Amino acid sequence: MDASPVLEYLRKKGVPFIIHRFPYEAGGGTKRSSSILGVSEHDVIKSLVFETSSRSPILVLMHGDCLVNTEALAEQAGLTKIWSCAPQIAESFSGWPVGATNPFILKTAMPIFLEDSALTLPKIYINGGGRGLLIEMKPGDLLEVVQARLVRCAKEKAVLVSKAP
Repeated sequence: MDASPVLEYLRKKGVPFIIHRFPYEAGGGTKRSSSILGVSEHDVIKSLVFETSSRSPILVLMHGDCLVNTEALAEQAGLTKIWSCAPQIAESFSGWPVGATNPFILKTAMPIFLEDSALTLPKIYINGGGRGLLIEMKPGDLLEVVQARLVRCAKEKAVLVSKAP
């Protein structure tokens, strides 16, 4: 049986999930994991640590193919300003190395914000507490074990267009 604190936690909570393991590659992100698993990058939900102007952490759960509109998120969260954390700061807040950050077990208690359109998906793929470890679950099941506030702060990633003749 696969063991990780997150998997054990979800099993104890009775949450149904499917484990997907793949070779981790630093910097590969959701584009790589979705490609390896043969799923849409939109269905892969990344866990991103941000910092507020009061130096408090927040966690944002966002589609893999989207960026976080920090102004929209700050407005909806009632904050003046937020920014993404440097990897070492994110790790100190979450207790997980970059590539293993998840919303299920966090070192520091922090508000969690979920892009509401994730709830329209039949299933999501989210980190299971390890690099190269995603779990497949229903978005509603995520909300059974993670207290997340729903927000609308997704923005599409810019597409680079070649200007070559």
